[in-house]
Amino acid sequence: MMCAATAGQRGRRVVLVDHYPKVGEKIRISGGGRCNFTNLHATHRDFLSANPDFCRSALARYTPRDFVALVERHGIAWHEKTLGQLFCDDSSRRIIDLLVDECRAGGVEWRQPCAVDAVSRSEKGFAIATAMGQVECSSLVVATGGLTVPKIGATPFAYRLAEQFGLGVVPPKPALVPLSFAPDLLARYGDLAGISLDAEVACAGGRFREALLFTHRGLSGPAILQASSYWQQAGASEPLRIDLLPGTNAREWLARHRRSPATLEALLAEILPRRFAHQWSGAHGGALPPAQMSDRSIDEVAAALGDWRVQPSGTLGYNKAEVTLGGVDTRGLSSKTMEAAHVPGLYFIGEAVDVTGHLGGFNFQWAWASGRAAGEAA
Repeated sequence: MMCAATAGQRGRRVVLVDHYPKVGEKIRISGGGRCNFTNLHATHRDFLSANPDFCRSALARYTPRDFVALVERHGIAWHEKTLGQLFCDDSSRRIIDLLVDECRAGGVEWRQPCAVDAVSRSEKGFAIATAMGQVECSSLVVATGGLTVPKIGATPFAYRLAEQFGLGVVPPKPALVPLSFAPDLLARYGDLAGISLDAEVACAGGRFREALLFTHRGLSGPAILQASSYWQQAGASEPLRIDLLPGTNAREWLARHRRSPATLEALLAEILPRRFAHQWSGAHGGALPPAQMSDRSIDEVAAALGDWRVQPSGTLGYNKAEVTLGGVDTRGLSSKTMEAAHVPGLYFIGEAVDVTGHLGGFNFQWAWASGRAAGEAA
């Protein structure tokens, strides 16, 4: 819709084809129904890609402030939560209405729900066989997203079309997704579902301090969702490294309690959720007070508190993922226009391409910026 509105408002005739019956359904369900529509701090550094500099140009030319100006022009009240995340005051439906209104201002024609059966080259550029008849066009923009949340219409359409026209595809994986425990960890921590704690989680170059949440299958919460993208990009082979006492030197903390008669479990229960302290200390010598622990044991516990290594067994898949990692290889696209280098008139934008943002409005900002870039060129 962002791309269609931009192209339409610059005088292009635009037909928007969508196979799903509801407009902007992923927008509607986002942000707890209030749509985390951008992040004030979004830069190219907040995105993962096999071609990390690709997103720099579009993001620099259409910034969070630009989208906020559009939101305010439509009279939508918003508020900022933590870490620059912006949400609608009332409903995510307001962002959908904004985009529909912008499309209307550009004279965009709609075909929805309308399946696309085939795409081929034609004298005019492209011929699209749809359930509502054939469409011919000089420019074709593919904004069909990734594989996330298949129950609201996600399909591999973009990847298949890219391959049809000779573009590469970086293998897609679920990202910003909860992670599952292996059987041994599930046996110890599986009954802690609902417990959360402040932690710093690191993996493969990504480091995030936010809430960590235990589930009946493994780990979730913002810190885990963020780290999951890096874990997937690293091939799911590296352990998560979790600092359970972020901002605290674990060795100094233990040293301050070296004369305490309280057990390690009791001491940890003063600063961590009690049930977690019980389970975790049970695996790390928590039955003894620090006064009775050897220097080596103290060092081992301190190291584990500041660098608890957890190897997930997998993810909870696309139904639980926020976004898709991977997608159409951006090395075959123009970073300025999103056009395929060797297929004039063919564009790929948004989640369909190999650009994946952090949690907190970054992926919407990529949608707006890449849609704007293609809409100005197509």
